[in-house]
Amino acid sequence: MNKKLITILAGVAVAAMATGCSNEATSSTASEQSSTGNPSVTEESKASEVSSTGEESVVTEELSGTLSMNGSTSMEKVIKAVNGAFMEKYKDVTVNLNLTGSGTGIQEASEGKCDIGNSSRKLKDEEAEKLEATVVGLDGIALVVNPVNKLEDITIEDLAKVYSGEITNWKDLGGDDKAIVVIGREDGSGTRDGFESIVMGDKEPQYAQELESTGSVINAVATTDGAIGYASLANVDETVKALKVDGVEATEENVKSGAYAVQRPFICATLKDSDNKLVKAYLDFILSDEGQALVAAQGAVPVK
Repeated sequence: MNKKLITILAGVAVAAMATGCSNEATSSTASEQSSTGNPSVTEESKASEVSSTGEESVVTEELSGTLSMNGSTSMEKVIKAVNGAFMEKYKDVTVNLNLTGSGTGIQEASEGKCDIGNSSRKLKDEEAEKLEATVVGLDGIALVVNPVNKLEDITIEDLAKVYSGEITNWKDLGGDDKAIVVIGREDGSGTRDGFESIVMGDKEPQYAQELESTGSVINAVATTDGAIGYASLANVDETVKALKVDGVEATEENVKSGAYAVQRPFICATLKDSDNKLVKAYLDFILSDEGQALVAAQGAVPVK
């Protein structure tokens, strides 16, 4: 074998060895990146595939991990429906939900104790310094009475008088001669905050009962003759009667058009500048066509 041929073969062998080392190093690096990357997203989900024509196709994200949320009881039906569908879509994701009221949800989200704080009221200025509010739906606050109550309509002005104790008998509003039992939510509730900010003005509410959940308010009104309460439109059922307010029914259409005055947003509050991929995927989902259909199916008004 001549020296020229030996030189060529030696060059090929060296090139092959270099290629093998290069491949091994690349594989090792990818493995190390995957093991030290964000645990909620696989490395594959970040990749893009390039076809033989040079066109790029993005690989669907494969999420995993746990997403924690806390907050509004008024949003319970909506959030539970969305959470179920989200976990069905991403089978390696678990969503843990607590229902301790809007105030607690916002506080825990701002302190990093939960990923999403669900609130049925707008963020206050000081809360908005740390949190970003994503409006995921709208909700009417229905004024509900016992089904035997003859009253069908009430003005916002008279509502303020009822809740401040200026009007104490239904006969003064055209109803039966019965004492009015004023029922509302506990301090810190998003529903209470929304109702009082819209209705009460500078009047101070005088509650006979302050209850800790939407369901408790509805149950109390349903079982108490002469009672009046406020509750999320999404949670109103046949056990109570919703009054018109200033002649306008509490319906999805009237909330969406703005004709029904007593309404508030459903929001998901998250830390500003968060890079949590589970949070982003969840917000994208609830605002998608599928997510908004679930919001509507639970009696709230979709925003998209």
